[in-house]
Amino acid sequence: MKHYLVVFNRSRGAVVRHQYYPGRVEAMKARFAAEREFRDDPDIEVVVLGGSSWAAVQNTHARYFKPLDQLTTATREAARQTA
Repeated sequence: MKHYLVVFNRSRGAVVRHQYYPGRVEAMKARFAAEREFRDDPDIEVVVLGGSSWAAVQNTHARYFKPLDQLTTATREAARQTA
C-alpha cells in the first residue's frame, strides 16, 4: 500500500499539497508536521490516505479531489443503480 499526505483547504475545496510516502511511519510523521504547520488555520484538513496508487486514492476519496456538483451527480447515479 502507498501512503499519501493530503493537505486540503475546506473553504476553497482544493488540495493545497500532496506527497507520496512509501511507508506509513514516514507519512504519519509528515502528517504531524503539517498539522503543526497549519494548526492556526481552521480551514485546513490534513490526512494520510492509503491506496494502491494516486489514481486509486483520488477515486476512493473523491471528496478531496472532485467539485461538489460532480460528487452530487455521482451519488445520484449510484443511488439509481442500487434502487
